[in-house]
Amino acid sequence: MRAAPDGPGRPRRELIRLVTRLVVAQTVAAAAIGLPFSRRHLPSILITLALVVALAGLALLVRSGTRAAWLVAVGFELAFIGYGLSRFFAARYLGGTLFAILALGTLAHPAVARAFAVMPRRAPQAPPGELGLSEAAGDAYGGQVRG
Repeated sequence: MRAAPDGPGRPRRELIRLVTRLVVAQTVAAAAIGLPFSRRHLPSILITLALVVALAGLALLVRSGTRAAWLVAVGFELAFIGYGLSRFFAARYLGGTLFAILALGTLAHPAVARAFAVMPRRAPQAPPGELGLSEAAGDAYGGQVRG
C-alpha cells in the first residue's frame, strides 16, 4: 500500500469537506423545498430565507474545521431539527428536517468528531518579550516620548 500523497491530515480534510458539502446540500434543499411550500405567505418566505442564510453561514464556518465550528454546527442542527419537528406537528411539513437529522448523525459520528477536535497546525510564534516603559509610552503617544 502506498501512503496518501497529502500526508496524515488527508482523512481529516476529507471528513471536514464531507460535512461542508452536506451542509451546502442541506442549504439547497431547504431553499428548494421551503420556498415552494410557503405559497406566497410572507412570514414563511422570510423564515425560509433566514434559515437558508443561517445554513450558508454554517457551511462557511464548518469549512474552518475547528472544534468551535463543530459545536456550533451540532447546536444549529439540533435547533433545525426542533424547528422542523414543530413545523411537522403544526403543518404536516417535514421539509429539511430529514436532512438536518442526517447532518447531525454525520456530525455525531466519532471519526468526524475527532476530525474537528484536531487543531490545524500553525507557524510557531516568538514568545512575547517584556514590555518596557519606553515601548509602552512610545505606543501610547504615537511613537514620540517627550521628557
